Amino acid sequence: MSSSDDEEDEQEEVRVPLSQRPEWSDVEPIPQDDGPNPVVSIAYTDEFRETMDYFRAVFAADERSPRALELTAEVIHLNAGNYTVWHFRRLILESLQSDLRDEMKFFELVANKGNHKNYQIWHHRRWVAEKLGTIAATSELQFTQEVLSLDAKNYHAWSHRQELSSHIIFMAQWALQALGGWENELEYCRELLEVDILNNSAWNQRYFVITKSPFLGGLPAMRDSEVSFCTNAIIENPDNESPWRFLRGLYKGDNEAFVNDPAISKVCICVLEKNKNCVFALSLLLDLLCYGFQPTPDLNRILSTWGFSGSESDQKYANLVCLILEKVDPMRARYWIWRRDSLPSHVC
Repeated sequence: MSSSDDEEDEQEEVRVPLSQRPEWSDVEPIPQDDGPNPVVSIAYTDEFRETMDYFRAVFAADERSPRALELTAEVIHLNAGNYTVWHFRRLILESLQSDLRDEMKFFELVANKGNHKNYQIWHHRRWVAEKLGTIAATSELQFTQEVLSLDAKNYHAWSHRQELSSHIIFMAQWALQALGGWENELEYCRELLEVDILNNSAWNQRYFVITKSPFLGGLPAMRDSEVSFCTNAIIENPDNESPWRFLRGLYKGDNEAFVNDPAISKVCICVLEKNKNCVFALSLLLDLLCYGFQPTPDLNRILSTWGFSGSESDQKYANLVCLILEKVDPMRARYWIWRRDSLPSHVC
């Protein structure tokens, strides 16, 4: 019987203290040592204190037995955040050559007790998944999808999903292909963004897929479609920082393409025509100017709403944009002053 099955049974029964269980009669529990004069003693329950005392004993003896495995389950149900217990449990599982598929069931039992954001249990699940290899790939993607359906911004679930893809790339490729390919992962991100366009986690995952997938061709192959997807999202909600960051990331390492793509300046101008104070549009426009973008009549028109004109030859366009940003983004005024003082001499 697995430890998870035992735990489900124990929930339905009155707990028998370890000191009264025959199988533990040979163990001398080790109490917690708080020193001779503890300042503030923690009011542990009797159950917690006894369970931890027995755990210290088996841990000190490095006992890697079925009963020790069962004991770690009891400790984890009392405190799922105890890193030492999880670590020792992994050592026991390896020593006993346990069926790790049962361990996945144990994980879900613990997670479903309100622990979906517990660092220790996610680290443990990642370890189990890595040990299981390809047989766990599809189920892990499906599991994280279930968790994200409850909380679409669960950092642990997204991290788990990405970690499996980047460090167990063969397993991830097999899994994603089994689920319909990396294209389906893009579609999954799109669906999440349709529900909540402010879901920065979904934006991050989308960027991860287009840059890491061995099947999609990388940024150069995906850029045009992603720029279209991204600019549409910006027009829909210009105050959402995620698509602005995403758009800038699409040109990572290729500033020439960034400057020469008319879609970039177009979306900036389009947004600024409706809201001349949009920090994200002004910031992206400043980046364009710093990398060699040549001012256009549309840009002159935008600057004219601030009282500037292209005839002011003593003022650089980038300098004017910095001055505007100092006004509309006072929290970061010193940053924009630094940007203005650091403008390259060749910038328009």
